[in-house]
Amino acid sequence: MKTINSSNLLENLMEQTREIILQAEHLKKMPLEALEKKPSKEKWSVAQILEHLNIYCRYYLNEIENKLHHNQTTATTNFSPGWLGNYFTRLMQPENSGLIKKKMKSPSNAQPASAPAAKEMLDEIIRHQYRLLNLLQIARQHDLNKNRIPISINKWITLKLGDTFRFVTAHQQRHFIQIHNTTELVKTCQLKKLQFAE
Repeated sequence: MKTINSSNLLENLMEQTREIILQAEHLKKMPLEALEKKPSKEKWSVAQILEHLNIYCRYYLNEIENKLHHNQTTATTNFSPGWLGNYFTRLMQPENSGLIKKKMKSPSNAQPASAPAAKEMLDEIIRHQYRLLNLLQIARQHDLNKNRIPISINKWITLKLGDTFRFVTAHQQRHFIQIHNTTELVKTCQLKKLQFAE
């Protein structure tokens, strides 16, 4: 599999994380009711999507931090993606056009509550992004190939540290597109209600 320059990879991931922070900060301008409203019975609200992301962050950021602190390695110039890590990352990554390639059902351990508080979920996801930025910075001094992180649905399956960072970031990008689409649907629903009331 094609190798990636480790410094370039980490810098790109940091840039993508900063973009997530900007998008999350933008959500603060929206009414909390809009973030907590489901566009339809079967779709998640923005607050639920944020809680889903927070569930992943709580697990993966803790695992990454533990590995970085307890398994000291020496940084290498290049990172070689593992076949499984590459597969999971590509599965999550949105297309360049911003479209989500394939819909997937979330595992049972990552299902959000029926009505999480939007402000709490939003504040938490922003905290996670700053923590992720810090971990990416620390990872500059480590070998992205050596430390391995167990995936959340099966502790026996592990991904390389570099692949875990790539997966977590791609997963967030995917769901922030979902958040954008959800806010547009909620706006459309509200507009239709206003027109109907008139």
